[in-house]
Amino acid sequence: MTSNFHNDCIFCSIVSGDISSSIVYKDDYVIAFMDISPINQGHLLVIPKNHYVYLSDVPEKIAARMFTVGQKLANAIRKSDVKCEGINFFLADGEAAFQEVFHSHLHVFPRFKGDSFKIDADWSVNPSRTELDEIAKRICSSM
Repeated sequence: MTSNFHNDCIFCSIVSGDISSSIVYKDDYVIAFMDISPINQGHLLVIPKNHYVYLSDVPEKIAARMFTVGQKLANAIRKSDVKCEGINFFLADGEAAFQEVFHSHLHVFPRFKGDSFKIDADWSVNPSRTELDEIAKRICSSM
């Protein structure tokens, strides 16, 4: 599901200028701005200017641009005086992955020891090599 603009999309409204934002980067394909609900100070969002719901909808050139710009922004955060001991890139793709705004977007945010961001999972699951190979085969056959 793609088009240039969706009236009910907050990110499309930011791109159009109908909603104000604190822009840190803009080019022909993407725009980056401060997240209004930041994980930590310096939390940025990189979005395609056109409306694409999921990462798989985003043309490869624009998806690559999102990550290239994210890399530049991560470097800028590290060089700034914003508290930063590390950087997370986070892209929630689909409701089950906690996507809340259905306009594909990349989070770029600084991390430091003791901050509040957590990803909780059972990291003790260790599938066998056979199981991993079978899953890899199923994924490869879908490409």
